[in-house]
Amino acid sequence: MQILLVEDDPFIARAVTAALESEAHAARWIPTGREALTEIRTSRPDAVLLDLGLPGMDGIDVLRTIRTMPSPSCDLPVIIVTAREALESRLEGLDAGADDYILKPFHMSELLARLRAVVRRKGPLAGDVLRAGRLSLNTVTHTCTSDGQAVTLSKREYALLAALLQRPGAILSRRQLEEKLYSPGDEPESNAVEYLIHALRRKIGADAVENIRGLGWRIRESA
Repeated sequence: MQILLVEDDPFIARAVTAALESEAHAARWIPTGREALTEIRTSRPDAVLLDLGLPGMDGIDVLRTIRTMPSPSCDLPVIIVTAREALESRLEGLDAGADDYILKPFHMSELLARLRAVVRRKGPLAGDVLRAGRLSLNTVTHTCTSDGQAVTLSKREYALLAALLQRPGAILSRRQLEEKLYSPGDEPESNAVEYLIHALRRKIGADAVENIRGLGWRIRESA
């Protein structure tokens, strides 16, 4: 998944980004609320982790703005991650449309668990299992099966397969796949996507991922 982290503390941002990437998510860190709104409008993430004490525009105002955006942006899963522990602050955040609220300091494992729970309830991967033909991919346990046989995937292979299985039959371009696989600032090698697809085909079948010349790749709906 592509996760937008809105946090003005670079130390916290680096730690959270590393934890997200360890779970095969692509993380985009933005330090201000106004920049976050621009990012959401131009490149819709799968979920948002939102601090409240942001410079220039408070996180509550950011959240309220998200909830007034046109669909589907208005329905983005949003978890508030903040040091504001007063009950009034928590109630204000939930009333403004937050899907969950976690206090700093927190354990990364708890944040990741809450993120999985929120996305299951509300996000584009609302089902735990993505399927196409003989393939199935559990988005909670990150386990894959092909013809009922377990397949071991690397983190990037998992992220690639998840991106393709979210829309079976749809063609995803190189750029779209790179956005799912890599965080902003990363510079993948020119043939990185091809290498991952080659490795994935060896594990799930050469005919499962189809190359559409000049356009991109797709998972066959009857893979």
